[in-house]
Formats: sequence, structure tokens, C-alpha cells
Amino acid sequence: MLILSVESSCDETAVALVRDGRQVLTDCIASQVPLHRIYGGVVPEIASRKHIEAIYGLAEQALEKANVSRAEIDAVAVTYAPGLIGALLVGVNFAKAAAMALNVPLIPVHHIRGHIAANYIAYPDLEPPFLCLVVSGGHTMLVDVKDYTDMEILGSTRDDAAGECFDKVARVLGMPYPGGAALDKAARSGDENRYPMPHTKLSGNPLDMSFSGLKTAAVNLIHNTRQKGGEVEVADLCASFSRAVSEMLLPRTETALEQTGRHVLAVAGGVAANSRIRADLDRLCKKRNVRLCMPPLSLCGDNAAMIGAQGYYEFLAGNLADQTLNAYATKSMEGETL
Repeated sequence: MLILSVESSCDETAVALVRDGRQVLTDCIASQVPLHRIYGGVVPEIASRKHIEAIYGLAEQALEKANVSRAEIDAVAVTYAPGLIGALLVGVNFAKAAAMALNVPLIPVHHIRGHIAANYIAYPDLEPPFLCLVVSGGHTMLVDVKDYTDMEILGSTRDDAAGECFDKVARVLGMPYPGGAALDKAARSGDENRYPMPHTKLSGNPLDMSFSGLKTAAVNLIHNTRQKGGEVEVADLCASFSRAVSEMLLPRTETALEQTGRHVLAVAGGVAANSRIRADLDRLCKKRNVRLCMPPLSLCGDNAAMIGAQGYYEFLAGNLADQTLNAYATKSMEGETL
């Protein structure tokens, strides 16, 4: 089954062709990073307009690169939630028009389910059940993937996502957008013990997380040091902050593995590219004799290939949409797709 898939939830316009949920024929991405770097972050209105300008050309490019005709497309999949509402609407409306014109099924895909499905592309032999740690710019959660479309959130952040905190601290340090990658690079040469960072303890669900206090502590440290005429050691602060984030994620991931009895841990989302988190997860899985699946960096960020991968399984489960499909800025990934 050949699926034309579309992703436009934030500042990446992407169109891919994916066969049977595992084989990527092509994944074309138009990045807006240079444009938004001027403003230090994503400007929603600009992002939406750029999606409009890029999406049709990307679809044509995808077909040309894969040497595929429109008649060969069996379905159209699209990210419909969550994300920037204006950006999502561009992709959803394009996908609805394409599905109608081609007279093929329209498949709505939740963005986080798509990130999880990136692992199916990177690891063609991977099948549920498994545990997945989702760490992206807007989401941080532990998900029990019981089946391809049956997932349960075991724990999540109660406030900021880990990726959001990386970007905010990097911005205060004067690093270019996207800050998370720049912070990670700087952290590799830093002393992680230089700046003690808080570790939030929560009541209730032991798998829930909180990063707002950690973010505030780092930002206050930078501001207070500068107000006193000093400067923080950037590499050391980045290393200390990265360590603190990882130390919030690792114990909860280990507890989730114990509770579920899963023997496979997958990682998904843009923050999965962070070198400290990847290294710590690798050590954890070796200690527990658990298989670790971490997609290559190219599949950690937003892309359309992951939407096509998950779209295939949504299709098999009968999760289809019609021309009334709408976009949603926020929506749970559990339960029914719509």
C-alpha cells in the first residue's frame, strides 16, 4: 500500500511516500529554520504562510523523486493534531483536496503517534508491544504501545516539555534557534558538576514529570550572574542542565519498564537527538538487558515519513476521515483517533 503523507504541524513542511508503513520511497522537507531564527523562535503566522507556499511543490517533488504517478497512490495521510492550528490547517486542507482529487481514503494521524512510528522505519523488525519515551519540543511522556493503534500514556510532564526547556535556556544564553541542538553541542565540552540543578519531586503518579522549576532555576542563574557583572560558563551550564533533564527522565523510564515488563524501549521526538540523553538511555538498557530503539537523527525531528508509517496502521485499524476532517491544536493520542 502506497501512502502520500503530509506533515505541517510546526515549522517543517514535509511530504513523503511510504509503502506498507515501513519503506520510505522519499521524504521531502522544506525547513523554515533560517527564517524563524531571526525571531528566536517560531512565528505561527509566518509558518502558516510558508507552508502554503511550499506544500504543493513538495508533493510534486516527492512524486518525481520516487518516480511515482498520482494513479499509484492508494491513500493520503496527514497530521491533524496537535500543533500550531494555522500550520496544521494547511496540511489538512491540502490532504483533503488530494484525497478527493485522487479518490482515495484520507487517514488522520496524531503527531505523537507519528513520532513513535518513526521507529518502524528505523527498525523494520520492531513490533508492539513496547515502551516508548516521547521527548519533543512540545511533549514529554512515557507511552505503553500495546498495539499499533492502542497506546496508553503512563506518565507525562505536568508543565513544560523537556524540549521547550532546552530551547528557552539556549535562547537566554544567546544561542541561535533551534536552541536545543546548540545547547547539546556546547554541553559536550562542559563540566556537568559546575552548576547544581534542582530535581522536582511530585506527588501522585510517580511517572509524571515537571521541568518548569528546572528551567526557571537555570534562567534565574544566568540573569542573576549577569546582573552582578559576571558571566556563566556556557559549556558547564549546558552540561549541568542536560544532566538534570536526563536525570528526570531516566528513573521514570526505568520504573515504567519495571511496571510494564516490556523488553523493548523506543525513543521518539526531537529531543531524542540529544547526545546526553541518548548515552544515558543506552547505559540504562544495557544494564536492564532491554533492547533500545533510537531512530537516526533524521527521523527524530518532524518529518512526513513517520506520518506515512503510522498512517498505514491507522488505515488497517479502520481509522479514516472524510472531508469534514478538522485540525486540533491539542488532542490526546489515546483512544479513538477522532
